Amino acid sequence: MSAGEDCLAITMGDPAGIGGEITLKAWRASREGAGIPPFFAIDDPARLARLARELRLEAPVIEIADAGAAREAFPRGLPVLPQPLAAPCEPGRPSAANAAAVLASIERAVALALSGAAAAVVTNPIHKETLYAAGFPHPGHTEFLAALASRHRREAVTPIMMLADGAFRVVPVTVHIPLRAVAETLSPAKIATAGRITASALTRDFAIPRPRLAVAALNPHAGEGGALGNEERDLIAPAVAELRGLGILARGPVAADTLFHGAARETYDAAICMYHDQALIPLKTLAFDRGVNITLGLPFIRTSPDHGTAFDIAGTGTARESSLLAALRCAADMAKRRATFDGRARVA
Repeated sequence: MSAGEDCLAITMGDPAGIGGEITLKAWRASREGAGIPPFFAIDDPARLARLARELRLEAPVIEIADAGAAREAFPRGLPVLPQPLAAPCEPGRPSAANAAAVLASIERAVALALSGAAAAVVTNPIHKETLYAAGFPHPGHTEFLAALASRHRREAVTPIMMLADGAFRVVPVTVHIPLRAVAETLSPAKIATAGRITASALTRDFAIPRPRLAVAALNPHAGEGGALGNEERDLIAPAVAELRGLGILARGPVAADTLFHGAARETYDAAICMYHDQALIPLKTLAFDRGVNITLGLPFIRTSPDHGTAFDIAGTGTARESSLLAALRCAADMAKRRATFDGRARVA
């Protein structure tokens, strides 16, 4: 293993947001015994150094030539692989002029992870509207990462979003679509695919030999036997049966209003939810500052803090780094478990 292979690559995110601040604060936390693995940023070194000065953060910025230099530099400062901005950046004021640098940071991080030069990718939040204005063709961050992975594999990759806080994990089958479109978008195949990819990731990346999945209902009271809808019978139950047929410990449809209290969460390793808010509201309610966004189904590990760009507080020094710290720890743990699992699989 080279000096950089066990380091994590952190992307720039929108430079007008809080990504730079929390990255600097994460490095500072690593010096305070927070158990943070070594990482490097793919960002504009001058921007980060200026931000550190303005916010009076004791976080030296060290420009590195390649990922292999990150581990040696990390004890002395934040290692930064240069990705210059095209235009000056003002906190809270995103600019499409810097969209190319934002996307290049992501592309370089993915390339380093795919080549083995980085252990995982940790992404800072992007601002999709700014990227759209610059011609970004993807619905969001996750879809862009999937496109990069598909290009590498030369075959389609299905990304699955997981939000996690320790052992509490939720997976939405449908994500950024209108609520009225959920029922017509769901299918037994989509639900089963989400469950299958989730179960595989729980085994490979979370060291859970026999993952337990709880599959949420769509309608109140799991449809009340059809009185409140037939999606449970027609869509969800067949998917659960398919998962069981694959040997996966899946149960459902489970009424969503009884799925997230403390005792219920102890009965499963991940909850497969039917739509965005069904998954994210309970997770963010219980772990707003600790939640981690994880993309499953990729040929590399990707985690992200579970929050946005926070333009309203960018540049004020008040952004909390706790979710980024959780994302860093999660990525490092996943990388270790995956390496162990793959090593055993090769021996077997």
